[in-house]
Amino acid sequence: MDRIRLQQLLARESAEAARRNPRSKDAYARADHLFGRVPMTWMNKTAAGAFPRYLDTARGARVTDIDGHEYIDFCLGDTGAMAGHSPEVVAEAVRHQFAERGGATAMLPTEDAEWVGAELTRRFGLTRWSFSLTATDANRWSIRLARAVTGRPKILVNSYSYHGSVDESLIVVGPDGHGTARPGNVGAPCDVTLTSRVAEFNDLAQLERELAHGDVAAVLMEPALTNIGIVLPEPGYLEGVRALTRRYGTLLINDETHTFSAGPGGCTAAWGLEPDVLTIGKAIGGGIPAGAYGLSAELAERLLDRDDLDLVDMGGVGGTLAGNALSVAAMRATLEHVLTDDAFDVMSKLSERFEAGVRAGIDTWSLPWSVSRLGARTEYRFADPAPRTGTESAAASDTELEDFLHLYLANRGILLTPFHNMALMCPATTEQDVDTHTEVFAAALAELVG
Repeated sequence: MDRIRLQQLLARESAEAARRNPRSKDAYARADHLFGRVPMTWMNKTAAGAFPRYLDTARGARVTDIDGHEYIDFCLGDTGAMAGHSPEVVAEAVRHQFAERGGATAMLPTEDAEWVGAELTRRFGLTRWSFSLTATDANRWSIRLARAVTGRPKILVNSYSYHGSVDESLIVVGPDGHGTARPGNVGAPCDVTLTSRVAEFNDLAQLERELAHGDVAAVLMEPALTNIGIVLPEPGYLEGVRALTRRYGTLLINDETHTFSAGPGGCTAAWGLEPDVLTIGKAIGGGIPAGAYGLSAELAERLLDRDDLDLVDMGGVGGTLAGNALSVAAMRATLEHVLTDDAFDVMSKLSERFEAGVRAGIDTWSLPWSVSRLGARTEYRFADPAPRTGTESAAASDTELEDFLHLYLANRGILLTPFHNMALMCPATTEQDVDTHTEVFAAALAELVG
């Protein structure tokens, strides 16, 4: 690839973004009282360029910025809006709870919670559920429960997996094959190797080597890596993980927050997995902050039978807003009416269409890139064959190239997930939306390598 040509195109698209978005540029310049000039620092990556686009409206698979530009949204809040933006039935459930019934939170349960728990059991198989506000909180609490019930101190994760800001998860496999702090980690409370072990995804030998120490309370993993690009499990890998965790007395926690895209029950249902704990967040609330963790019946009983654990006060999770009436109402509406079994069928077919379009563009120019799909989620990486570990996928990153493609698409009305090249379908996404991306993506490649 001609890097000088890439830099010229990137400069052109950056200038075009500044020209097209004067109100967003001005709003960003005036945001003197925000840390990093944005409400949450990740928003600086909302689109490549010198400033983010500012949101005006969002409905279904469309967002509009304050400069009046409408976008086909394949980012969907990095999975948080997988149900689409403000689905009508969820908006009505939230309005009814807050405005008519009154109260977002009262430290009292609602009957909706049991419905949501039963539905999560139907989908994922875990029989006992509790709620949080984020998947990060659900992961943190699951880790504490795992340590409590096993008496072991360490957690094992896969290199470059994503579990939110959980301290124990910010570890990667270093050049020597052993764990080291993930680059860029901020304010680590201690050396991460004191709390954690790490193994490459798809590497059972490395996993067994780490579990053999006998100090791992739980393996916390995504059934497929997502936030470093989709890395799919090789045949037999997940079965091997389950066999090894059982052999070494280690609990298995599946984080389905992003892999929920695989189907109505995530990878756990689609692939017949049997975790001891399952965590999920983002999409299940239709955009309202919500998370959940599910326990197997056996694990729940082991924990509840322990009279030395204060599961009410010191064992609380997520603060006083966890499991609040508003979040629970949103979860029920989302799961009952929006992210249904039928909806996932449609979303997956659209994702297949998106994958085919991207693959056609790559094949036209014989690019050494690859495309991977996980249900309603598709992603391409600058590597061929597709990476089989998180470390390989991280090595395939190309910031300049990603920025150019993201800016090119955004300047023409299409948003991808800003941290990588991920596109997610929602129930409101259409075939025309997908085909529009295929056309614009092909035009970008033609300018880049034609």
